[in-house]
Amino acid sequence: METQTSKTLHPLIWLAGVALIVFCGAGVAAMMGWIGGPSAKTAEPAPIGQARPAEKPHAAVKARVAALCLECGIVQSVHEVDTKGAGSGVGAVGGAVVGGVLGHQVGDGDGQKIATVVGAVGGAVLGNEAEKQVRHTKTYEITVRFDDGAIRMITEPTAPSWHVGDKVKVVNGFIHDNS
Repeated sequence: METQTSKTLHPLIWLAGVALIVFCGAGVAAMMGWIGGPSAKTAEPAPIGQARPAEKPHAAVKARVAALCLECGIVQSVHEVDTKGAGSGVGAVGGAVVGGVLGHQVGDGDGQKIATVVGAVGGAVLGNEAEKQVRHTKTYEITVRFDDGAIRMITEPTAPSWHVGDKVKVVNGFIHDNS
């Protein structure tokens, strides 16, 4: 009966793993704005001898949100994308059968066998490529630059009516007119 010995990790490996997790967590928190980062703004102190005026944070936030439509933007580009279809195997099988039958018509004996195999392989390759051509699709990628500076690409299956420079609003992944 064998006995298994378990090896424990060196304490420095554990320390490195914990440090990596902490640094990654701090980085994510800074990017999400949960903790201050280099771009964090601090409140300005009131001048000496003067009281700080009463601030209305909700009114300031509402004014900024009203001025900035988070779903609004401008179309930056519209591109047609041809996507080659995927072969399901039907074209390859059909091509192999046709190629094998045509190859069998050539020669006799061993030459006929070789021609049948070559015809089947060539037919499979050609049939697969033909199927991919038949199944190709066109999609349209519309790049929108939002008012907050973010850029997003929306894909549509049909030719869009949007042109570069159009003001649009993106709601639930769909583009709407925002004139």
